[in-house]
Amino acid sequence: MFLNTKIYKAITFRNTLKLPLSYWLLVCARFILTILPQTGYIHPDEFFQNVEVIAGDLFTIDVARTWEFNPKFPIRNIFVPKMILGPPLHLIRIANPYSRYYLQIDLKTPYYLLVLPRVFICLLSLINDYCLYRICVLYGQNFRNRLKIFASSYVVLVYCCRSFSNSFEMTFFSVLLLLVAECMAISDRVIYHDEFLQEKYYEAKTSVERVKIFKLKTHLPEHSLNHVVFIATIVIIGIFNRPTFVGFALSPVFFWLNRGLGSKVVGLKDFHIRIFTFILCGIPSALFLILVDSAYYGYLTMAEIENLKISWNNWVVTPLNFLRYNADKNNLTQHGLHPHWLHLVVNIPLLFNVLGLIAFATLGINAYRFIRGHYSKLPRIQSITGLMLSSLVIPVSLLSLFPHQEARFIIPVLVPIVYLFGNQLYAHEGDGPKYRKLKNILWYIWHILNIILTLFFGFIHQGGIYPLANNLHHEIKSNYGVHTHVITTHSYSIPTFLLQLESTSKIWKDRTTGHKYRLAPTTFIHKFGSLPMEDLFVKIDEELTDAEMMLHKYKKQYRFYVAAPCSLERDMRHAARKYHYIDIKHDFTYYPHFCTEAFPNFPSKHDQLCGDGNEFSNKNQSHVVDLSVIQRTSCFLKKFCLRIYRVRPVDKHQ
Repeated sequence: MFLNTKIYKAITFRNTLKLPLSYWLLVCARFILTILPQTGYIHPDEFFQNVEVIAGDLFTIDVARTWEFNPKFPIRNIFVPKMILGPPLHLIRIANPYSRYYLQIDLKTPYYLLVLPRVFICLLSLINDYCLYRICVLYGQNFRNRLKIFASSYVVLVYCCRSFSNSFEMTFFSVLLLLVAECMAISDRVIYHDEFLQEKYYEAKTSVERVKIFKLKTHLPEHSLNHVVFIATIVIIGIFNRPTFVGFALSPVFFWLNRGLGSKVVGLKDFHIRIFTFILCGIPSALFLILVDSAYYGYLTMAEIENLKISWNNWVVTPLNFLRYNADKNNLTQHGLHPHWLHLVVNIPLLFNVLGLIAFATLGINAYRFIRGHYSKLPRIQSITGLMLSSLVIPVSLLSLFPHQEARFIIPVLVPIVYLFGNQLYAHEGDGPKYRKLKNILWYIWHILNIILTLFFGFIHQGGIYPLANNLHHEIKSNYGVHTHVITTHSYSIPTFLLQLESTSKIWKDRTTGHKYRLAPTTFIHKFGSLPMEDLFVKIDEELTDAEMMLHKYKKQYRFYVAAPCSLERDMRHAARKYHYIDIKHDFTYYPHFCTEAFPNFPSKHDQLCGDGNEFSNKNQSHVVDLSVIQRTSCFLKKFCLRIYRVRPVDKHQ
């Protein structure tokens, strides 16, 4: 008999109450780490592909719109980030006047602008937990152990709480896996009963018995097109969010199409009907997203719609532009080319550590069984294990074909990898002493590595950028009208939306005179990447000259800063000697700040910069003292910081 829906919901609710306390503590830790906030900065895309653009649309501020949102050739869909990041940013915009008046809390500060969108994304990340839990309950698997492993992963604690399009992709993938898993479970039960009744029908000796069996067959629920609208819509939205979602959706869609194929009651006709219906159900959402992007990027206007002057040039398909851009290897070269084995050798161990190694071992064993012809020992193709295994292997394999590979590209496979191997980190009654000891060791390794990586990516990696932006915001607001120049080198770009700079592109209108005007920019963020130090000082000289000209010609006061990793102290000193008319002094230091662009060298015994010699003017050292290993190690660790230098022309009267 079929499982009654109310009974199933009751069982699900009861199991929810039995979730272990350690899991709920991990969920609380996820929110606490988000609220602290996490000062780590994983990649510029976590800001500039989503929240930077949406904040610019809602707050009428100056932001850095990257090339991906260039109306001439846009490659990013705007619907998904607006739906996910729009609500928290709208909340800030609407609630800020009231919070400032009644609570004296300004929500348009870097802390709230950073944290509130992340909290909302953190809430959405619980969808991944729920999908994993439902799949485990549906197939009678141990959901407690798997949920604890999933919630303790630094991918969940860090990546899933950031505004990466990959984080959104992971949520879509988890929902898709759940929908397909439910369809597979329902189809298995329906097909089993259908085949059973069909056999009884042919074995029946009287027409009365056949009529009864036929009536029973008519009461079997429809299953062939279950969730087709939701599955097609999720696939389309996922592809518009990131076209790489095709690789993730390939296995679930294949398993959904092949449910029961080869049985006595499901044939090729059902397969073709499913394909046709799936494509048909995906068309409305695809057209809607094309319409949204075309209107947002200015390809389609209301005037053109009213006058019915619409042509092919009025439409933009961002996933198609994405594929066209990435098909050109010269474009990928600008972002970095990687070997095809990077995902397998580096990114999987980095993201999933011991689970990744267990996955490699399991796949190796299955490959050996396949070669030896032991097919009975392999996972059944139409089983949940087959779905999860292919949902792990196929996306990673397809993404490995592309020459540009970053670890975050494959974070969505965390759900299938935890479902398949998460329970293997816990000892069971049937395990021998050695196997039990090995599992305990792997359990400790998993948690220790995830704690370390949470701290590293959550708080240390590029950790000086957020406090720098926070201090800049308050300095700009407290010195209104003073020009602020900031040069960053060998570090990620400062998210401009955190500074809340008034828009210089909007046309403002004076209420009394009616005069229209534009605001002149007062804050200048200069991003020079990893420019060599000699070339950087050429830029500093040019910008400082322009600032001085504005000071003497228009009386525009200014502040000039250079932000560089502490490891570049020696290079900064050496390059500054050629510019005797420029005074550069250390102003602030933000620690910790790790960046691979300027990885420090381990100091020698006679490294003079390990002392107090941080000022550029302090060029003479009184004596040289040999440093111990502990002092050198301490000096090395202290170089992982971001140093802010105040730049002025040398005062000739001093």
